[in-house]
Amino acid sequence: MTAVLAMEEAAQGFAAVGSEPRIEVLLCLVRAGEAGLAFGQIQARTGMPPSTLLHHLRFLAAAGLVTQERRGRQTISRPAFDRLRALSTFLLAQCCADEIGAAAVAEATA
Repeated sequence: MTAVLAMEEAAQGFAAVGSEPRIEVLLCLVRAGEAGLAFGQIQARTGMPPSTLLHHLRFLAAAGLVTQERRGRQTISRPAFDRLRALSTFLLAQCCADEIGAAAVAEATA
């Protein structure tokens, strides 16, 4: 089940993916799937310097778009698919609302 986001939560999520490097990191994780990736794997796939990658991962995690789990000496990052679905649902729930409303008004006045 996809969570329903409030406007503020949606804005925070969209702000987190508001830069090309963060989108690149997020897409890297989405392609990896539920298993996630270790920091070094993300770095190898994106080519980002460690400090830059760490910054972007922290930003994505703070917005709830990425989860992180410590495994020994590694941290595994995973996409938070439920949160990503909630963001897309937030937008798509409004799809064609004005168009549908206009059609209903036109039908009622015909």
